[in-house]
Amino acid sequence: MTSISPPSHRDAHRGPNAAAPSLADRFGAVRRWTAALAEPLEVEDCVVSSMPDVSPTKWHLAHTTWFFETFVLAEHAPAHQPVDPSYAFLFNSYYVQAGERHCRAQRGLATRPTLAQVLHYRRQVTEAVLDLLERVGHDPDHPVHALVELGIHHEQQHQELLLTDIKHVLWTNPLRPAYRARPEEPIRDLAPLEWIDVPEGVHQVGFAGDGFAYDNESPRHRIFLEPSRLANRLVTNGEYLAFIDDNGYSRPELWLSAGLATVEDEQWVAPLYWERTGRGWTEFTLAGSHPLKLDDPVCHLSYYEADAYARWIGKSLPTEGAWEVAAAGMPVEGHFVESGRHHPAAALTGSGLTQLYGDLWQWTRSSYLGYPGYRPASGAIGEYNGKWMADQWVLRGASCATPASHARHTYRNFFPSATRWQFAGIRLAEES
Repeated sequence: MTSISPPSHRDAHRGPNAAAPSLADRFGAVRRWTAALAEPLEVEDCVVSSMPDVSPTKWHLAHTTWFFETFVLAEHAPAHQPVDPSYAFLFNSYYVQAGERHCRAQRGLATRPTLAQVLHYRRQVTEAVLDLLERVGHDPDHPVHALVELGIHHEQQHQELLLTDIKHVLWTNPLRPAYRARPEEPIRDLAPLEWIDVPEGVHQVGFAGDGFAYDNESPRHRIFLEPSRLANRLVTNGEYLAFIDDNGYSRPELWLSAGLATVEDEQWVAPLYWERTGRGWTEFTLAGSHPLKLDDPVCHLSYYEADAYARWIGKSLPTEGAWEVAAAGMPVEGHFVESGRHHPAAALTGSGLTQLYGDLWQWTRSSYLGYPGYRPASGAIGEYNGKWMADQWVLRGASCATPASHARHTYRNFFPSATRWQFAGIRLAEES
């Protein structure tokens, strides 16, 4: 087990008069936390890619380092020499303007550089960025500051991907090894399903104010909402099991055409990581395989499955606008990665909207498109979000694999319809 404290835990206990951590402090903390997430793994775990969407842990450690070397050091530290010129090819992800790239589906075949060499690469680049930050000082208008800020949040995205990817890797291992054990928790009363009104009318959505946000969260703009309601909590395993028992996966009237074709081609009969045994259903988690807990939120669902379940129960998925309006002003709290759960928790009895953050990303029925007036940044950095605005759906909230400081109510995550390996679930909506 690692003794490195997650950045948000440390910052959460600061006194009211304590100075905010510097950019260099936050950069160093995030870099250490990524390495800490990899510490429970064996070297052999870190080099495997179990499907084209999954990247090896070693690659995540290297790619986040390549990001800082390419976009920060290469541009603003002229004396810096590339640690290894071949890394520019091996560890670029999808930045076409940054040069040629190794095929994503073949990342698991690159046994060299070794994990030890990648960790050495991380240390060298981390030290170089810290030296650069010391040289440029505390001028917030210096371009290095914005790039390092972006790099910090980019690395937090890969911290989440590191966990979702290693979960798939461990699940494909016949031994079903655990990433990290988790103690059993007492059974508590599940919150009953209730409906929360979302006010109709014209609303302002999108990021505004101080702090960091991705470019796809802006510009702030007006939308009109018809009256609707959102479920106070996420759909549970038990509720989704009723859909399965009602032959939900084989009823064409519930499925989009492409969804039904995917179900048939992939032979889906349940969420990813569910397995039927002689004693009932089990679910694979980062703590290993366990009997299915009916009150836990159902997770690792595709958009197709979320939409089909909503149709089956006579509801719908929320629009991203309705989700954001409902979440505005609510505290950003939940079971984030720092909790060490690495699995969503049952919603406890209470009032109002729950499980907005820190359990599961929530599918919306909104296509991932640019807001009115959106313009991506120039250069390779502009490929970060804008180039993906086709054939994707928006997810809102944050998951149990998301760092707490990475979540906010305007965050727009996005994935294609058939994506299942991410921690994604269902919050229902209905027209009032």
